[in-house]
Amino acid sequence: MLNKLIVVGFCAGCAASVPILYQANPDTFHKLVKSAVEEPTPEQQPIASAQATRSSGAVSDLSGRKVSLDADSRGHFVADFRINGRKVEAMVDTGATLVAINLTTARRIGLPINPEDFKYSVETANGTAPAATATISSLAIGRIHIENVNAVVLQDKALSNTLIGVSFLNRLGKYQVENGTLLLTQ
Repeated sequence: MLNKLIVVGFCAGCAASVPILYQANPDTFHKLVKSAVEEPTPEQQPIASAQATRSSGAVSDLSGRKVSLDADSRGHFVADFRINGRKVEAMVDTGATLVAINLTTARRIGLPINPEDFKYSVETANGTAPAATATISSLAIGRIHIENVNAVVLQDKALSNTLIGVSFLNRLGKYQVENGTLLLTQ
């Protein structure tokens, strides 16, 4: 009877830790679940080192809380981020003061934006545009995870993609560009 009780307690403890593991590292958690369910294909070879060859725009999750992004053909650093738990393709923009998202993306990630919230005016590359302020609960890439990030929401016609600005970058320990690669370190 005691053995059964110990086994049940162990299973309950493991089950309770799953949400904590997911919240801490959602991308790693998804990879583990996917690898447990799917059989590997020939092109899914394990990477032996962080120095493996990567294509343009690729994201490499280095040891610790570091992520390296390769520049795309235009020299931009574009990658999939998780904003409020949702996958969003975004471009890192060191010239943007805040993380900037359009209204469609804001609604998709669960930000409650109303028409009357557009009471600010911001300067964009395309001119002046009305904007609303927001706080993103969580913004993550790889193992890097930052909470409560200040953002600005623009109408869809003023912003077609998501920009990861300095309100996220300044919360990192370091970010630097070297040889066409952006290194983010938490």
